[in-house]
Amino acid sequence: MLMAALVSGIYADGVTLELTLSAILTQLLGILCMFYTRGHKKEVKRKEGYIIVTLGWIVMSASGVLPYLLSGAIPDFTNAFFETISGYTTTGASILDDIEVLPKGILFWRSLTHWIGGMGIIVLAIAILPLLGIGGMQLFSAEAPGPNADKLHPRITDTAKRLWLIYVGYTAAETLFLSLAGMSFFDAINHSMATLSTGGFSTKNASLAHWNNQPLIQYIVIFFMFLAGSNFVLSYFAFKGKVQRILQDEEFKFYAGFILLFVAMTAVVIYYNANVEISEFHPMPFGAAESSFRHGLFQVIAVITTTGFVTADFTAWTSFLTVFFFGLMFIGGSAGSTAGGIKVMRHILIIKNGLLEFKRTLHPSAIIPVRFNGKTVSEHIVYNVIAFFVLYMLLFIIGALVLSAMGLDFITAVGGAASSLGNVGPAFGDLNPVSNFNGLPDLGKWWCGFLMLAGRLELFTVLILFNPYFWKRI
Repeated sequence: MLMAALVSGIYADGVTLELTLSAILTQLLGILCMFYTRGHKKEVKRKEGYIIVTLGWIVMSASGVLPYLLSGAIPDFTNAFFETISGYTTTGASILDDIEVLPKGILFWRSLTHWIGGMGIIVLAIAILPLLGIGGMQLFSAEAPGPNADKLHPRITDTAKRLWLIYVGYTAAETLFLSLAGMSFFDAINHSMATLSTGGFSTKNASLAHWNNQPLIQYIVIFFMFLAGSNFVLSYFAFKGKVQRILQDEEFKFYAGFILLFVAMTAVVIYYNANVEISEFHPMPFGAAESSFRHGLFQVIAVITTTGFVTADFTAWTSFLTVFFFGLMFIGGSAGSTAGGIKVMRHILIIKNGLLEFKRTLHPSAIIPVRFNGKTVSEHIVYNVIAFFVLYMLLFIIGALVLSAMGLDFITAVGGAASSLGNVGPAFGDLNPVSNFNGLPDLGKWWCGFLMLAGRLELFTVLILFNPYFWKRI
């Protein structure tokens, strides 16, 4: 918040005092909490880890509304909370009708909520908690995306520091490239934070469609969206010169393969059926082909990585592509990335286990394990993945039912539930890419906020708190 206040002061946008006051109030709240809990045992076990992660995100979202409320940018608490939790969960769904009229300090704070939430508020805290004498492994296991968490170093604090170093480095690199490509520095840093967090908040009402006549900018964003949706551990291996580890990684090969296949399908349909804006960057006859490819590539990666940037209203690209992009919302990025969704690794394990069931049916006495990256996957992990998938689909159905009970039509309710749970951002129907979530009733905004939180924290972290067994003393 103080960083946002500094930006506000530099641009003299009139909300410097309000942002500074927000920071002071948040700091006072933190000091009070530390003071009243100073006598408690600093021991965190797995159960406490789940509680701290979930409540930590809720408290951060509650305090994050202060800049919006005090500045008057979003005077309604429900709307301010929705915008904040959408930012921290890197969903990118917004209630703002006109983004470009907001003060630059507020826009920067809005993007910062993405950037902080991208790698995880708790992962960042893990690098600090040991200084207070608190271990962080339990928090990482509760917060880490994907069915497993690769550790780069035996000490989890060093892991967090390495991941954050890569995260900051990528953000700085994209900011530089976007600035050189023609974006203003302010737009570049905001879009870089939104890209690396796979969030999708833009400083323009039209999102990346604002730069449809500047393909280089969109290609830069595409490249960094791809990186953000891949496992950050692989980036670490790349910087260590272990490129072979990346090429041998099964999830990365499927992740890249899915994108190539889906982009080819989308680009062909756009070229022959959809009316997309032809870029002036390339002369005819390659303009139409390039524009179709770029729009297809951009939107496929934006949806799979759950970034949610848009270059056009993809729900208007034929009925086939509307259903197609709806399906992409359930894929997600790689485990260990900032992307939401089910994750590619889970899809691989579910498909492999399903195919092996044919062999097990023919050879009921044989022991045929699921293998991933050449290693046997334990039954416990397979059961966990299947349970996650079932819970995910069940929560999606319940989410759509609740939204439809509030008066939303079928397409809007289904799209809103899928987008919120998958942390995608743009949806379908009344929540399409050229609209926003402002038309939802207040109760609908709170419900979508819950879906965002559950999806961002991998379901179990949040839903386990609703299990009576969790609260029993053992």
